[in-house]
Amino acid sequence: MNYVKLNQRRIERWHKHGILNPELIAAVQRIDKPQTWTIITEAWCGDAAHTQPFIQMVAEKNPLITLDYQLRDSPPFLIESHLTNGKKAIPKLVITDGMGNELASWGSRPAQCQALFYELVAAHVSHDDKEIAIQKWYNEDKGVSVQLELLTILERLEAF
Repeated sequence: MNYVKLNQRRIERWHKHGILNPELIAAVQRIDKPQTWTIITEAWCGDAAHTQPFIQMVAEKNPLITLDYQLRDSPPFLIESHLTNGKKAIPKLVITDGMGNELASWGSRPAQCQALFYELVAAHVSHDDKEIAIQKWYNEDKGVSVQLELLTILERLEAF
């Protein structure tokens, strides 16, 4: 329960102070056909608290995007089709077209954050120290990396 409360405060902070990338906003506004952006998540997930607010804020810039939240640990267990290295890593963004065809997916962390996580694991850093390091990374990044990765996905989709 403590993680849920903490993450709610993090989400509220990003909604209040997060700055959206203008290039990403422009790319989202160029979407001209209906899409569904499904975020597979859980309230206790710290990574989700730092990434899903940015995904939500940018998705709201285009009325053709329907935002859908699915819980990782509840039916229909969409996560089973979107494992990361065989694990149920969240958050996971799944973008589908109006017919339900998957166009792209992203998650569970920005690449730089994931690289840091792997470094910490290789160094046998304690769980608590890993959490602190990842939290510090997200605070310093301020949502820039997740937005750039989402921009790359949207630009790739535009090319098709």
